[in-house]
Amino acid sequence: MVFGQVVIGPPGSGKTTYCNGMSQFLQLIGRKVAVINLDPANDSLPYECAVNIEDLIKLSDVMMEHSLGPNGGLVYCMDYLEKNIDWLQGRLAPLLRDHYLLFDFPGQVELFSLHSNAKNVIMKLIKNLNLRLTAVHLVDAHLCSDPGKYVSALLLSLSTMLHLELPHVNVLSKIDLIENYGRLAFNLDFYTDVQDLSYLQHHLDQDPRSAKYRKLTKELCDVVEDFGLVNFTTLDIQDKESVGNLVKLLDKSNGYIFAVGGCSEKFMDPNSDSMSDNVNLCKARINGRP
Repeated sequence: MVFGQVVIGPPGSGKTTYCNGMSQFLQLIGRKVAVINLDPANDSLPYECAVNIEDLIKLSDVMMEHSLGPNGGLVYCMDYLEKNIDWLQGRLAPLLRDHYLLFDFPGQVELFSLHSNAKNVIMKLIKNLNLRLTAVHLVDAHLCSDPGKYVSALLLSLSTMLHLELPHVNVLSKIDLIENYGRLAFNLDFYTDVQDLSYLQHHLDQDPRSAKYRKLTKELCDVVEDFGLVNFTTLDIQDKESVGNLVKLLDKSNGYIFAVGGCSEKFMDPNSDSMSDNVNLCKARINGRP
């Protein structure tokens, strides 16, 4: 049984930075990590990837050969990857014995809310390779500073959750930068808990464009509340405590904590001055030493 994360989110939400930071953190607490780049438009990677979709297909080649734009090209690439799933499975096979997998997907939101190719790729990997994956949906925290954009982020998160049908964690990324965009209308808990969105209406009405669609906005907020599925956790990828708390949440969602006996959950201390202390403590527990 192999565990991992499917990292998704709109362009600019920090997916590649997340994969880089998360892989470093997981390595420091003793896990062997493999990052799989499935974004054919990402040709400048800050991390060393174990599998790269550009070895199979490149977005620039697709756009030139088929006269497609970036969006159409990405859809074509995901369709091509689905048809060549054996290639991906073959590249993943050597990693399945002892690696934790991070899948870095493209940022085109249509791939995870409208089109089925990316979902089909994920589902085939889960079925054929016995993977246990959690979707990590990153949303830039600065959207909280604009009520209209925040509602859009809620709808996108809900749509993605329903479409992918995976264990799902929504993350407000770049939380350390949120103050740069001005004071929030409410405290941060309001945006993470996603309760009683009617309080947003007053702030939405201050924008003449939003006031015109007041009834529509209310109905959309009601849809989000009626499902009751969307909430957020926060992340500062440069803060080890923040990353550690997210890892604990992810380990519960995909079952990693139960498969490894809870070592990473019980003995990973993000407040440790040295992350190596966590590794040594965890190894000592495994070996039966106090």
